[in-house]
Amino acid sequence: MASPFIEIEVDDRVVKVTNPDRVYFPPTGSGHGGATKLDLVEYYLAVGDGIVNALLERPCMLHRFPKGIEGDKVHQKRLPAGAPPWVETVQLFFPRWKRTADELCVTELASVIWAVQMSTVEFHPWNSRREDTEKPDEWRIDLDPGPECDWATVQRVTHVTREVLDELGAVGFPKTSGGSGLHVYVRIPPDHGFQVVRRAALAFAREVERRAGGEVTTAWWRKDRDPSQLFVDYNQNARDHTIAAAYSVRGVPSARVSAPVRWEEVDDCEPDDFTIFTMPERFARIGDLHAAIDAHPFDIAPLLAWADRDEAEGAAAPPEPDEDQPPT
Repeated sequence: MASPFIEIEVDDRVVKVTNPDRVYFPPTGSGHGGATKLDLVEYYLAVGDGIVNALLERPCMLHRFPKGIEGDKVHQKRLPAGAPPWVETVQLFFPRWKRTADELCVTELASVIWAVQMSTVEFHPWNSRREDTEKPDEWRIDLDPGPECDWATVQRVTHVTREVLDELGAVGFPKTSGGSGLHVYVRIPPDHGFQVVRRAALAFAREVERRAGGEVTTAWWRKDRDPSQLFVDYNQNARDHTIAAAYSVRGVPSARVSAPVRWEEVDDCEPDDFTIFTMPERFARIGDLHAAIDAHPFDIAPLLAWADRDEAEGAAAPPEPDEDQPPT
């Protein structure tokens, strides 16, 4: 028997969505009443300008949940089979695995909706674009709390992060991670490779660590981190390391979203404030808080000078991380 389906008009495209009533987020006892595949489609349509801006022209890994979030998760780099001819890709080479992969490269909202049709819940883009995938144009500051680190600590470290950015003259665009942490993105000119950008990100992380009164660590090995501390994860700037995009849904029971926020909102918000049920109204009211990011590029030269200083004073360079996963 053929699967039930509906057709969704997205600009000048028509996307066939099969099994629209399949439950992706089961009801929770204290929260929402559940969400279907069609609910997920409608969410991404509601934040269309924001999710396209976050993914535009970037290689994108897909986190797919073919049976909903209670089933297995598939980390997919290669574009799923059966894509319409208008879905665009970019080919990447993975030296460790000696393979290539044609990854989704979003240029329009219909591509996002097609990916959702293919059971994608989370979108994890690279911090570089298709024009030159080896030169990042986005510096990512990942405030990643340890298992015993609370949200109040994340909020305090966010303010330290902004203080350092302001002193540098860099414009940061914060968002919740959709998990327990917070991300800040800074647009940079695509003048350097991943190793250089990661080195700059480490220098920034060390400066935040110095100012945060013991609440932050930059220790490379997990065993060396205090679980109550927050790790400023500079490794998210390494090649093939990705984090959930702004407006990406996360595969957690509460259906949280990685939500752009204003700096002044940080003290009054919590990660669970932003879900597929609350974000459409918020987006309709305030629009895309990251819309202006391209207008504020920051030259990372001061950070590289900090890196030189730290290394001259004896700071050790951490190992280079491996490619994240083999292309599947």
